[in-house]
Amino acid sequence: MAEYTGFPEMLDGRVKTLHPTIHAGLLARRDSAAHMRTIDEHGIGRIDLLVVNLYPFEQTVSRSDCSFDDAIENIDIGGPAMVRSAAKNWRGVAVLTDSGQYARVLDELRRDGEVCEATRFSLAVSAFNRIANYDAAISDYLSRVQPDGTRTDFPAQANGCFVKLQDLRYGENPHQRAAFYRDLYPAPGSLVSARQVQGKELSYNNIADADAAWECVKTFDAPACVIVKHANPCGVALGLDCVQAYAKAFATDPTSAFGGVIAFNEVLDTAAAEQVAKQFVEVLVAPGYSAGALEVFRAKPNVRVLEIALDAVDPGGGSAWSRGRNALDVRRVGSGMLMQTADNRELRRDELNVATKRAPTPQQLDDLMFAWRVAKYVKSNAIVFCGNGQTLGVGAGQMSRVDSARIAAIKAENAGHSLAASVVASDAFFPFRDGLDVVVDAGAVAIIQPGGSVRDDEVIAAADERGVAMVFTGVRHFRH
Repeated sequence: MAEYTGFPEMLDGRVKTLHPTIHAGLLARRDSAAHMRTIDEHGIGRIDLLVVNLYPFEQTVSRSDCSFDDAIENIDIGGPAMVRSAAKNWRGVAVLTDSGQYARVLDELRRDGEVCEATRFSLAVSAFNRIANYDAAISDYLSRVQPDGTRTDFPAQANGCFVKLQDLRYGENPHQRAAFYRDLYPAPGSLVSARQVQGKELSYNNIADADAAWECVKTFDAPACVIVKHANPCGVALGLDCVQAYAKAFATDPTSAFGGVIAFNEVLDTAAAEQVAKQFVEVLVAPGYSAGALEVFRAKPNVRVLEIALDAVDPGGGSAWSRGRNALDVRRVGSGMLMQTADNRELRRDELNVATKRAPTPQQLDDLMFAWRVAKYVKSNAIVFCGNGQTLGVGAGQMSRVDSARIAAIKAENAGHSLAASVVASDAFFPFRDGLDVVVDAGAVAIIQPGGSVRDDEVIAAADERGVAMVFTGVRHFRH
């Protein structure tokens, strides 16, 4: 580089490409006689092809041992400047910023002796996107870190970087337009990594429901099935295998399961596929399918079959990302955005506090933990009746918790389930004893809830009066 520019690299290499010989060669317009005359007068050659690998800032700051000084030294200056110059002058310059672009450009050079205009423009767009993402990563890092290494959870400026996967036919409703995007660096085993094996194009609502089902089902270790309708689990169950898990989940609420999204956490075999194929299903999600299962669904070409690899996910990983989960959740509000750490809190049995005179039996404790996990994925106010690793009745999204309790009991009754000796999970505390009375009247004998109400004593006394067990988690799972 020093031989070309006539100036030595200086300041430990911080300055080497910031020179007119480089930037004039990139920026000179080939269709401007004045530009061509100027660079000829100064002995500057045209640069028609630029290949840049930026300093690895993103990779550097992702390391747990990255210091503030390491991060600063990995901020590239000359590279982005050259990329911007070349991309601005895309009609005359091809700029490559990703190794995945090399083969295409080499093919064109070998075949035609030049890079075509369409490719140059596409490369320029990719280049500006790369620089935008690079600058956003720097901004995000510096907006949440101090020179002494201390960090905040939320940056002073949030720079979301997303890549469009596909345009959608419409949004939640036909009059709304929509598209599907993924994070620039998505978590392994997340919905955006899904491979669509067959079926119609995914809709906005299909994607939203598939995500709700997948996020819930992958939290279980035993074979599990989750059926989602309108973003709420309407049936969740554990089984010895996929067939049993599906049968129990479907039995929770066969009416709501019609046209739902079904997710499994194990490879779907032929026997389970044959059972699922008997109902109308919009989307099927699983980590894999046997050849026989795929053959079953070929007879139903409209069913959207998604495969999401779970082998890349580390259930015991130290971060949400390594476990295939979002680290942050965001929600748009009028001209703004709410951001929070994702609800990845997992409850351990030793954290439970038995609040009543009666303690739950080991079997009831198993069901309480299962019900608690399901309630986390039900819209608040959430009430979930369970028994033997199966949801029996789900009440979701009501303004009153007692109404959710009544609806959950009604749903169980409509599906022909007895709630005698069942357990109940409530995503937040019972503010009055009336909700507890409703679930106990329906047949519940054990309850799991966060506790923390000013009327906890009243609710505990009611539970003791009714002779049921109740445990407090100290954790709330609102889902709005």
